[in-house]
Amino acid sequence: MKPGPFVHHAPRSVEEAVAVLAEVGHDGKVLAGGQSLVPVLNMRLASPGHLVDVNLVAGLDGVEVSDDAVRVGALVRHAGLERHAGAFVANPLLRQALRNVAHPAIRNRGTTVGSIAHADPAGEMPSVAVLTEAVVEAVSVRGRREIAAADFFEGPLETTLEHDELVEAVRFGRFAPGTRTGFTESSRRHGDYALAGVAVAVEVDGGTVRAARAAFVSVTPVPTVLDLSPVLAGLALGAPVPAEVTDLVREHVEPEGDIHATAAYRRMLAAELTRRVLATTVHDHEEGAA
Repeated sequence: MKPGPFVHHAPRSVEEAVAVLAEVGHDGKVLAGGQSLVPVLNMRLASPGHLVDVNLVAGLDGVEVSDDAVRVGALVRHAGLERHAGAFVANPLLRQALRNVAHPAIRNRGTTVGSIAHADPAGEMPSVAVLTEAVVEAVSVRGRREIAAADFFEGPLETTLEHDELVEAVRFGRFAPGTRTGFTESSRRHGDYALAGVAVAVEVDGGTVRAARAAFVSVTPVPTVLDLSPVLAGLALGAPVPAEVTDLVREHVEPEGDIHATAAYRRMLAAELTRRVLATTVHDHEEGAA
């Protein structure tokens, strides 16, 4: 299989890129890592007349760590962010999730920002975006705007991004000091899309849990955050995870069945994975401490 005919654009600046997007309108697609877009083109699920290849645009390949965020440019590869020492120290959840993204070859080319812009409910990074209260930085010929992750995802493979906008970067928020994070997922084979997955952030105060939240992979149409604090606040570190947690997860998720798993199985799996990752997260471990 191969894609339909298209015009390839290779802008050298953000200004040039958004000018092309404004000109071609809905008939344009942005190409960065291409690990999501190219298969879609090859299968003729989309046939844009123009590809705006931003790989030559300067200034989009940086990771910036500040007191309140980790800013990831549009050309930062999954593998680069996964290995970034400063990003790991500032927000361990980024590395925890990125280790589960497909295979090393995909992570070496695919971009974290592109994964979020693709908005696949089976992707790991959209769930991380909402859990970290990330901000999407969009730019067009009309100017720049910031979109909260909670407002960015509109449906499966749908966002509130305008057709002429380019996602320049995503700022992942940093958690409060003492927050512990964890990520786990289950797939039929390593590197396959997850049947279900979960990211958690647990705020710890002394020897007890102060607050806890979770976001999910493959079991909700758009990534959303579930507040687990009503049943976890006050829990002593190392204590068993209350059964009420799984009840909350089962009520929150909205899985669909397919050839790989029924909706009921995915619902059960999401609840069990949440219980497991929480059990690990509330024990002492260096990697999950922000």
